[in-house]
Amino acid sequence: MAEVVSGVRRVGSGRVGAGYSGVLANHFASHPQGEVTEGCRLPVLRRNQDNEDEWPLAEILSVKDISGRKLFYVHYIDFNKRLDEWVTHDRLDLKKIQFPKKEAKTPTKNGLPGSRPSSPEREVRKTLDLSLQPASTPASGKTLPIPVQITLRFNLPKEREAVPGEPDQPLSSSSCVQPNHRTTKRKVEVVSPATPVPASTETTQASVFPQNGSARRAVAAQPGRKRKSNCLGTDEDSQDSSDGIPSAPRMTGSLVSDRSHDDIITRMKNIECIELGRHRLKPWYFSPYPQELTTLPVLYLCEFCLKYVKSLKCLQRHLTKCDLRHPPGNEIYRKGTISFFEIDGRKNKSYSQNLCLLAKCFLDHKTLYYDTDPFLFYVMTEYDCKGFHIVGYFSKEKESTEDYNVACILTLPPYQRRGYGKLLIEFSYELSKVEGKTGTPEKPLSDLGLLSYRSYWSQTILEILMNLKSENGERPQITINEISEITSIKKEDVISTLQYLNLINYYKGQYILTLSEDIVDGHERAMLKRILRIDSKCLHFTPKDWSKRGKW
Repeated sequence: MAEVVSGVRRVGSGRVGAGYSGVLANHFASHPQGEVTEGCRLPVLRRNQDNEDEWPLAEILSVKDISGRKLFYVHYIDFNKRLDEWVTHDRLDLKKIQFPKKEAKTPTKNGLPGSRPSSPEREVRKTLDLSLQPASTPASGKTLPIPVQITLRFNLPKEREAVPGEPDQPLSSSSCVQPNHRTTKRKVEVVSPATPVPASTETTQASVFPQNGSARRAVAAQPGRKRKSNCLGTDEDSQDSSDGIPSAPRMTGSLVSDRSHDDIITRMKNIECIELGRHRLKPWYFSPYPQELTTLPVLYLCEFCLKYVKSLKCLQRHLTKCDLRHPPGNEIYRKGTISFFEIDGRKNKSYSQNLCLLAKCFLDHKTLYYDTDPFLFYVMTEYDCKGFHIVGYFSKEKESTEDYNVACILTLPPYQRRGYGKLLIEFSYELSKVEGKTGTPEKPLSDLGLLSYRSYWSQTILEILMNLKSENGERPQITINEISEITSIKKEDVISTLQYLNLINYYKGQYILTLSEDIVDGHERAMLKRILRIDSKCLHFTPKDWSKRGKW
């Protein structure tokens, strides 16, 4: 991890320490006139979201000269890549420049340059590490005692809390206290055997979501254990594997990007601006559009077939010939102005490829496959008198061996922060309900995707827990499996969401879920803002058995 520069000053302010100036002198000897080159790191002036000046450390990825004026493409260290930009020379703090270190010469073997000679001992140790790596990754959610029952009640006996490990008996219905309507907290009680959940399971699930002001880990990390690298990571911006050994890319239809082949080209945004219908979009990331189009100030796309052209005149000529006023495929949902279209990646290959190219401008953690045959694309549109305008989409594998119900998911920037992201997620789970399956999104998620899924899981599970009603004066009960079946959310995601919300406590040999007034009030406020919802009655969808190759 790059060293973060603290106490960054404006250019020209303060003085450079004697030790640092000595280092600069050595570097200036090899870099004439302190020339800024690719690989250099230095503070760069930028405006933050509060419209205040700041000087974060940045790396120079590329340098270009336009009419005698130098521009530098910078990546701000520890910031998302979508903030990368071209800057001018006057925004660089040259007094704190860090030149790239020269690569150390590697020992030669038989007089030829090559890698360091390896010893048999190191080879054996490396082999052992590789063979033991999968075994050290605990399978999340597999060791939770089953069955797990959740009981909703309004009061707890005023007794001391049991220490985990004490031989307390699970609470039975006869030992339950009658509801007290003057209580300020609602208690959801997870009735399970007195044996606590193994630490490996709790650690894995607790590490799924990063901590915030109100959340905490259920259990401290167990020494010697490594959490799963492909679950929702604690780093929202970069969720790649943090283990020393890179995981091999899956050879199925997965769209997960293999980050081991990143180069300087794919790290830089190559499209300046995209015009899509009445919107102009500024891409966040690299997308492999044809090289000759990357030098244009604006790339024009037909908003119905997503074909890309080089000029407005070409687009106008194309629109006179394009008969589409909606995405190709079957319209399987319509309510009001919102529609969803199901598109087969094999039958509509050109549209699917163009959709992937557009989506790659805003997705960094996915790669692009021109073979779209193994995928289905579900495009959400908004209707007006001119046609059906694309709002967002998600894709899924026709056959997923890992219960993935989403491969890529994207809401286009003009439609973000308006509830469309949760609508896409809700629709993906509605399809899973019709298919009779539980599903989970393909990992890793982008930072924005992670936040959206967190919010959706939390609201959906809290909605179920708060709507539980007692029957015949007895405690209402529900199991983790029942929550998973009702929502089609995978059990591991249900458990991890409960831990992220900090609801799980240990009481008298049982796992208690505590719904405080703050959680209840916050949930009710959030649901009032959530106007867009999927109506299952408006869905006309028949799942196919894609294991039969004739369906392709």
